[in-house]
Amino acid sequence: MEQYKVVEDIRTNWAIGDAIRDEGLTTPEDIRRFDNISYGSHGTANLLDIYVKDDATGIQPTIFNIHGGGWVYGSKELYQYYCMNLAMKGFTVVNINYRLSPENIFPAAIEDINAAMTFVAVNGKDYYVDKDRMIIVGDSAGGQLTSQYATILTNPDYASLLDIEVPDVKVKAVGLNCGLYDAKTAVKNGKDELLNIYLGIKQGIREVDEALLNTMDVCGYMTGDFPPAFVMSSENDFLLEHAKPMYEHLLSLGVPAKLKIYGSKDRPDIAHVFHINCKLEEADICNTEECEFFNRFICESIPNAI
Repeated sequence: MEQYKVVEDIRTNWAIGDAIRDEGLTTPEDIRRFDNISYGSHGTANLLDIYVKDDATGIQPTIFNIHGGGWVYGSKELYQYYCMNLAMKGFTVVNINYRLSPENIFPAAIEDINAAMTFVAVNGKDYYVDKDRMIIVGDSAGGQLTSQYATILTNPDYASLLDIEVPDVKVKAVGLNCGLYDAKTAVKNGKDELLNIYLGIKQGIREVDEALLNTMDVCGYMTGDFPPAFVMSSENDFLLEHAKPMYEHLLSLGVPAKLKIYGSKDRPDIAHVFHINCKLEEADICNTEECEFFNRFICESIPNAI
């Protein structure tokens, strides 16, 4: 498939920045890793890692991470330190790869996410995963994918539209971090080049028609069964404008939600997906507050929880 300069530039330049961000970081001594577990038939694109604290003795609340990267970039390796930081807070954390565009267009990523979730639903007990206390987090393009997949899990009509058979899991909350959520409007505007590549529009594989717009109408298919959501952005996030509308939409559906905007205009380092930079104090503050939100809804499912 024809490669695009914007994708080549992202894969080169973002990788340099990510390497600088993570330079010197290592696996914490008290983290146990299960690396490169195959969950599907697409080679390295269908591998996942699972992290858990050494003192875990049984299944525990589980965070399922969907990485960002504009649907064209990213891997579990680039999110390993962030995910291990979450594991240090008392969670089992599943960190997945999925197929990227333009080599693989929509719905490949969603199909892989569902395959990975199905794998951990069936096999998770071997890795301390609790399929009945799942949390999904995603940032940037991963935030869009998280909102879409959580809608698939909670609206059978939408799952049927995408021809996806969902696994037996209970998602107690989601973290929507620095994401784009109203994909239908973004497609209609036609200004997001990476989204157009992901959907196959730029390649001429798909046209912007009513069928595609309906498929990408994630907000329209959300219901009051959507999981409680922590919606996060920062003052210097280029996707900041998407956070408050999503939060307000969730409230209009009766979904418990919290909106947090971090940083300030004079802190350019607290920008898009700052929370995955484990060297930032603000990242730890954000991730701690997000996990505290998750714990509120996890505890609701435990009898006699305080």
